[in-house]
Parts: sequence; C-alpha cells; structure tokens
Amino acid sequence: MRAISLFSGGLDSMLAVKLITSQGVDVTALYVKTGFGSTKDITKELEKRAKMAGADFLVADVREEYIQNILFDPVYGYGKNFNPCIDCHGYMFKIAKAMMRDLNASFLVTGEVVGQRPMSQRAEALKQVSTLAGDKEDKLILRPLSAKLLEPTTPEIKGWVDREKLLGISGRSRETQLKLAKEYGWDDYESPAGGCLLTDPAFSQKLREFIEYEEFGVEDIELLKFGRHFRLPDGAKLVVGRHKEDNEALKELKNPDYIPIKVPVAGPYSLISKSASSIDKNLAAQIAITYAKSNLGELYDVRVGDEVITTTPLKSKKEAQKYFILK
Repeated sequence: MRAISLFSGGLDSMLAVKLITSQGVDVTALYVKTGFGSTKDITKELEKRAKMAGADFLVADVREEYIQNILFDPVYGYGKNFNPCIDCHGYMFKIAKAMMRDLNASFLVTGEVVGQRPMSQRAEALKQVSTLAGDKEDKLILRPLSAKLLEPTTPEIKGWVDREKLLGISGRSRETQLKLAKEYGWDDYESPAGGCLLTDPAFSQKLREFIEYEEFGVEDIELLKFGRHFRLPDGAKLVVGRHKEDNEALKELKNPDYIPIKVPVAGPYSLISKSASSIDKNLAAQIAITYAKSNLGELYDVRVGDEVITTTPLKSKKEAQKYFILK
C-alpha cells in the first residue's frame, strides 16, 4: 500500500507523513514546485526531512503550467495578497492524483490542519479544494492531523489506515505538533521554504506592478525575488542588488529579457530590460553607480550590456528612490 503526500518540509507535512508510515504504509513525499516557495534551492533539505518521516521523495516542477492556469485566474480568488490558496491546493492535489497510477498509490495525504489558515484551511475551503482536485466522490484525500474532526475518507473506511491512530487537531495552536516533534526526536522542522512568497505583501506588489508592463513568465519568478526594483520613465525595469546574496543571485539568473549593468568600483550587480531606451539606460547607469562606492561629481564608465556609459552618481539616493516600485 502506498500513499502520495503533499510535502512542504514543514512540521505539519512531516507529521502527516509520519502518522501514515507508522501504520506500515509506504509514502512518497511530493514537493510541487510552483516557483514561489523559496528564494533558494531547498530540494536537498526537503529530501532529508522526508526521509526523517519515513518517506521517499519526489519533485514535480509545474511552474509554467501554474502560471498559465492558476496564478492569474483562480476560481476562488485571492487571499490578502496575490495568493490563490484554495485553487493552489486543489491544483496540487490534482497533480498528485494524476501521478497515482504511475506510483501505484492508493490515496493522498496532506498536513493541512482545520482552521489553521484563514483562507485555505476552513472546513468549507477544504471541501472546495476537494472539488477542484476532482476528489469529491472518491474521497481519497486524507488529512491525518485533523482526521477525527472530518468525515471518514476512503482510506479510513476501507481500513487502509486506522482512524483511531490519527489526530483531531484544529486551530493555530502548535502545542500538539511540538509535543510530537519532541517525541520523534526532531529538532529541525521549521519550514525550509519560509512560506509562500505570494502571501508576502512586498513580493505581491512587485508582481502586480510587473504584469502592468510585461507578460509574466517562469524566468521572471526569480527576478522578483532579489534586489531593489525600479520602473524607469520610459518603462524599463531596473533591478539593483542590495547585498552579496542579491548580487550572486542576480548574476546566476538566465533571463533573456534583461542585460547586466556592471560598475567599475565596488558596488551592486544590476539588471535592466533588454529593450530599454537610451534615456532609461543612462538613468540606470546613474542609479547603479549611485548605489556603488562612488564619489559625487566623479565620472565613471558603467557597462550596460555591450555599451559603456560615462556618467556621474546622482546627488543622493533619494533621487533614485522616486522610481522605486515598493513605496
């Protein structure tokens, strides 16, 4: 007997897996990669945590399909920010359900807790998720942490798992989960993803602003995760690194719509729209050198793509900040 468990690597998803593997059921922990889960690659950490809970591990990269089918047209709308939580969860289950035959799995598992999250984990929302996943009749989605508060599912009814060994947790208290983590000897269980970026107000604002000017694609997800973001007068987007981590991440990006800006002194790595006008390129060069270790009034050769623009820093960073996307 095998189950597929949606897996974020956080404590609830680890406990959900453990409650099922402890009943002798094999579990595949499935991380559905939408692109909005973290600013760094957490795959190895997720695999480590899946093994701690007794499961093998698999990643489904759905970034392109997620953008095309879910992000901009959710059936059940958004939360406080750009987060289509109900549609997102339903979509993840749909992905997992489609993999059941290939993995020889009989049911699905999730670490959701009734009432823990205001939008996606209300009792009504859980029913909506089941509808989106096409599971309304099959009842294959088992939520081990809250099972005793919900109607019995097919795995419980058919005796694949013992309902009495499942839990009845609700609400936002973590007391029961923390107690179980201690019993299992787990001391590393905080979510490695750091939460969904679509619930973050600043990230959501950058995304909303982006789609006002440009078509959003997979390669743009990473662009929005790093740096200071500017919108220049002729419409070009400028991203200026804030620190070493930003600079390294921006250098690694493979986005054909952007070209690099390199300053001749210690300073940030920056990117600007490939289609930027001469006016925007000149301003971008000024902004980049302003955030570098430069001296007011001195001339610097700033490389913008294949061009070299000789410019001076702005009088102050406040002049650049009027172009900030985040106010």
